[in-house]
Amino acid sequence: MPQDLIIAPSILAADFSSIGAEVRAVDEAGADWIHLDVMDGHFVPNLTFGPPLIKALRRHSQKPFDAHLMVSNPDTLLADYAAAGADRITVHAEACPHLDRSLTHIRELGCKAGVAVNPHSGVDDLVHVLDRLDLILVMTVNPGFGGQAFIASMTDKIARVKSLIGSRKIDIQVDGGITAATTKAVTAAGANVLVAGSAIFTGDDASAYAANITAIRNASAL
Repeated sequence: MPQDLIIAPSILAADFSSIGAEVRAVDEAGADWIHLDVMDGHFVPNLTFGPPLIKALRRHSQKPFDAHLMVSNPDTLLADYAAAGADRITVHAEACPHLDRSLTHIRELGCKAGVAVNPHSGVDDLVHVLDRLDLILVMTVNPGFGGQAFIASMTDKIARVKSLIGSRKIDIQVDGGITAATTKAVTAAGANVLVAGSAIFTGDDASAYAANITAIRNASAL
């Protein structure tokens, strides 16, 4: 049975001078989840925000907070992000030498557990942790910065993840270069959770964001 399409706007593309209002606006516009791109300037060449901002934003939306940790040594930070209000925590396979332990800890903290894979990384090793997972994130750009071009060859990887999952209830998320123009390809390959930043946070208010979200939904193959 096809899964429902989930749109998760990335606040990395929002106006940080009024970030609380931006979260409220995109919530009102029809976001399903709020995507939080956490970068440490070490695992990826950019620095964004941490638990204090997430905690401050929690009162602005009741939608699930989807924290994507692009950080080295994420195990030392998991409890902080859970306490800040993250409902879902995704770590990178490349940053977790003991991935099974990391995913188990996320679930023990009461959060849904996800793993992300960079464009160069394979996915076949994930077969050993599938039963620890609620989400697999296929990066469709190299992580670190918003506004990058979609890597079209990642559709094959999405399809491979879909095959690995089988009948398990695991969401397939994609992040990077997601627009109305790329939505059909990734959803046809098997993705059901779309992270979009600049494609959604274009315009001045909730009505503009709603139109952008609707355009992505209407382009889906689901």
